[in-house]
Formats: sequence, structure tokens, C-alpha cells
Amino acid sequence: MNINAIREQFPILHQEVNGHPLVYLDSAASSQKPRSVIDAVNRYYELDNANVHRGVHTLGSRATDAYEGAREKVAKFLNAGAPEQIIFTRGTTTALNLVASSYARSMCGEGDEIVITPMEHHSNLIPWQQAAKATGATLKYIPLQPDGTISLEDVEKTITPQTKVVSVTYVSNVLGLINPIKEITQIAHRNGAIMVVDGAQSTPHMKIDLQDLDVDFYAFSGHKMCGPTGIGALYGKKSLLNKMEPIEYGGEMIDFVDLYESTWKEIPYRFEGGTPIIAGAVGLGAAIDFLQEIGLDEIDQHERRLATYAYEKLSSLEGITLYGPKQNRVGLVTFNLEDVHPHDVATVLDSKGIAIRAGHHCCQPLMRWLNVSATARASFYLYNTEDEIDRLADALLQTKEFFGHAIG
Repeated sequence: MNINAIREQFPILHQEVNGHPLVYLDSAASSQKPRSVIDAVNRYYELDNANVHRGVHTLGSRATDAYEGAREKVAKFLNAGAPEQIIFTRGTTTALNLVASSYARSMCGEGDEIVITPMEHHSNLIPWQQAAKATGATLKYIPLQPDGTISLEDVEKTITPQTKVVSVTYVSNVLGLINPIKEITQIAHRNGAIMVVDGAQSTPHMKIDLQDLDVDFYAFSGHKMCGPTGIGALYGKKSLLNKMEPIEYGGEMIDFVDLYESTWKEIPYRFEGGTPIIAGAVGLGAAIDFLQEIGLDEIDQHERRLATYAYEKLSSLEGITLYGPKQNRVGLVTFNLEDVHPHDVATVLDSKGIAIRAGHHCCQPLMRWLNVSATARASFYLYNTEDEIDRLADALLQTKEFFGHAIG
């Protein structure tokens, strides 16, 4: 990977923030966009802007081709099989809510179980809380090991023949660890449960093969993988999607409408009511082209190097606490600086042009498990460098000295 050539393709990186060259270390929240994605969205609006699946005019045909072409790209990118198994959504949150509201609420009842973990993002926790309340199912948690990982022995103990749904994040947005999704899926299937995966933090950073993983549903967001905001997708096995009812009703998701009854289109269109996110899908397709041109394996290796370097660099600093396992982590490091609130750390770093995340990261149960109210997080992507991690470490030393003098 030629990092300098890659960085040249991201216009936003070439600026100063608060008098310093920007160091963007918040890609786990939202990645930056390359010129090719920005141009693809602009080109759609400038040349092809029209609604899809409706008009027979040229612009409508071009827009439809671009939209459905993006669906095909997503399916190939994930090795998902048939494109109709890809439903465009606003992102991971909407996709997971669709599964919880449509599938789980119709398939679960008293005596059934829904199994998740304490490390889940709120988007993969609250929908299951609500589904359990609505159906009378029991919500269960796979316990965490001291380093935040989950053991397959605990998975075996938690998932039972009463379990109907298992939903787990592939990669933790706080701990940076990679969960053994293929093995968890096998355990879920042996017990007759379906497997749902939150792929928000995995899809941008590693090659995904849904046929090999054999998961039943997989959700991800475009804005974390160089695509536009407001676009994502849900993959579902065709046999399950065909059983599901829509949760939004309106134009273009219907087959026939009478005064008192209506019927739905085939998948995926029954789940895409109204005018879809056309420009977002076009941008997502362009982001997939961009990532594939570089190579997901190369991106994965680069980020793992950065994560290892950052973990070692920050762990050498006195007064720093790091969270999550040292090994088998993706490109992020979550930490706290002794006696300094994470928001104060982030504010000082911002004054030096360094953007990180601070807070509970939409993982309040995990924060309580870690026995903290909040943490700071530096997350890396294909455009980050070791020099930027050095700047982060130097700025943390200065922050520690500043607050040490202030406290003293």
C-alpha cells in the first residue's frame, strides 16, 4: 500500500485544524471519503438524478441501473449470493431494527430466548430488549472473559434449544477484538437458532465471506467504509426474508392495493418502501470499487500493524490504561488517561489538530463492565500512518503533564 498516494485521494485530510495538520483518528465513528466517492455522488445528481423503478425515460433508466448495480456490487463484495438478498437501509441501526421488529417479533414468544453479549453497540442491544419485551422472550447474555473476549465454552452454555436468535458484533467498537463469528454461528445453528451479525466495524476493515460464515443476517453501514452517510444494507438468507413482513408501508413496496387489503412485492423491494437512498447507494458502490482496488487484505494488514504499534506506543506511557486484548485486534485503541476525563483528553488533543472519540461509544453496559463512565478511543483506517500515532502519543504526554500541573 502506498499510503501517501492513498492519502492524496482524501481531500479532507489536507487541512489544518486549530493551527495543526489534521490527524483524523475517529474512523470507527465515520470514515473519510475519497474523491472517487464524492465524484460518483456528484455525477449522479448532475447527470442521472431521477427516481428508480418508476419512469421509462432515460434518466430513470440510468438511475435504476446505477442503484441496482450498487446492489450487485454489495452482494459480490460480501459473497452474499443473489443480489435480492441485499436490502438497502439507512445503515446498521435500521438493518438490525428490521430483523428485530419483523423477524424476531413474529418468531419469538414465551419461553424462547434471544442471546447477545454485553459488548454490543446500543444498535444491537436495544432492538433485542424491545423484541424480548414485546414477545415475552428471555434476553440472555454471553459472559465476557477478563480481557473482554468471549469463550466458545460460554457460548455453548448460553445458547440452548430454546434460543431463537443469537446476535453478536463481529468486531467490538470499544475493545477492538474480533469475535469468532463462524464458530458462534455453528453453535447457534446446532441449537436451531438464527445468527445475526453486526458488521459495522468489520466490513470496512476485513474481507467478508457470508457464504463461508453461513450467518442468517448481516448488517453494515456505508459511512464507515468510505461511503456516504445514510446508506447501509442488510443481508438475509432468502428463505428467511421471504417469511418476513415489511415494517414500513408506502410506495413501490406493494404488489397490489385494494381499499382494505394489500399485497407486497418480492424481496428485496418489499423492504424498501418509498424513494430509496439512490445517491447513497451509488456512493456506496463507488466506495466498494475504491476498497477493492486497494485490497481488503492489504487494508487489514496495514490496520493491524497500526493497532499493534499504537498499543505498544501507548502502553509505554505512564498513567495510561488500555482496554481489550493486545492480540487479534483491529485498528483501534481504547484508553483512559489517569485522573483526566476522556472528554478533557479529547478537547486537548483537538486543540492540537488530533480528532479522537470520547464518551461511552454507545456501549453503556460495556462501560459498566469495564467499571468506567467513559473512555477515549483512537481508531485507524487505510489512510493513517505511524507518524500520526507518534503525534497522538506526544500529545497525550503533553496532556498528562498539563493536567498533572493543574492538579498539583
